[in-house]
Amino acid sequence: MSAIATAKSGSGGGSGRRKSKLGWNLLGLLVFVVVGFPVYWMLNTAFKPAKDAIDPDPSLLPTALTFSNFGRAMDIADFWGPVARSLVVSLAVVLIGVVVGMLAALAISRFAFRGRKVVIVGILAVQMVPLVAMIIPVFLLLNDLGQYDRLTGLIITYLTFILPFTVWTLRGFIVNIPKELEEAAMVDGCSRTGAFVRVVFPLLAPGMVATSVYGFIQAWNEYLYALMLLSQKNQTATVWLGNFTTKHGTEYAPMMAGATLMAVPIVVLFLLVQRKMAAGLTAGAVKG
Repeated sequence: MSAIATAKSGSGGGSGRRKSKLGWNLLGLLVFVVVGFPVYWMLNTAFKPAKDAIDPDPSLLPTALTFSNFGRAMDIADFWGPVARSLVVSLAVVLIGVVVGMLAALAISRFAFRGRKVVIVGILAVQMVPLVAMIIPVFLLLNDLGQYDRLTGLIITYLTFILPFTVWTLRGFIVNIPKELEEAAMVDGCSRTGAFVRVVFPLLAPGMVATSVYGFIQAWNEYLYALMLLSQKNQTATVWLGNFTTKHGTEYAPMMAGATLMAVPIVVLFLLVQRKMAAGLTAGAVKG
C-alpha cells in the first residue's frame, strides 16, 4: 500500500511540475508577443503601401508588399549622412568607454586606495540622475567649451552616462576572476601588465562584449541629447526620423521603413557577438 501511495504521490508531483512548466511557457510566450508585437508592426507598416499605413481599419496581416517606402526613406534629408554620424558617435563611445571603463574597473577591483568606497557609491549615484535633468547644464557647459553642434561634444556627453554603467559592470566581471590566477602568472615571470593581458583579459572578453553592445545600443538609440546639442546639418539617425513629420502630416510608412533600416546595425551586431554576449551575461550573473 505504501508503495502504491508513493507512486501516486510521485505521479502527482510530476503532473504538478508539468503544469508549472506549461504555465511558465505560456507566460514567456505572452511576454514575447507583447514585446515583439511593436517590432512586427514596424516591419508590417514598412512594407505596406503608404495608403494602407493610414487606414483607420488596419489589417493585422499584410495584404500587399512594397519596397517603395525604403526608397522614399533614403531620399529624405540625406539618409546616409545621419547614419554615418550615428555610427561614428556610437563606435567612439564604445571604444573610449570600454577602454577607460576597463582601466577604472580594474583599479577599483584590484587595488585598495583611500576613497575607493566613495568612488563606487559615486558611480551608482550618477546612474540615478535622470538624463533629462542634465540637459541645460550640459548645453551650457558644451557651449562654453566650444563643443556645441559638434560630434565630439555629443560623444563626451554620451560617455557621462555610459561610462558609469561600463565601470560598474566590468567591475563585477573582474571581481569574479580569482586574483590567484594573476599571482600565479607573476610567479612564473609575468609583470602585472603581462599577467593582465595574458590571464585576465581573455577571461574578461565576454563581459567586454556584453558591455560594448549595451553602450552601442544606448548611443545609437539616444534621441534627446542628439536633438538638443546638434543642428539639423549634423543630426544623427534618431533625429533624422523626425523629418517624416511635416506640416502636411506624418508619413508613417516611410518612417517605419527608416526605423527598420536603423535597426539593421543593431541586429547585425547581435548576430556577430551573440555567443560572446550570452557568455558575458552568464558570467556577470555570478555574485562576486
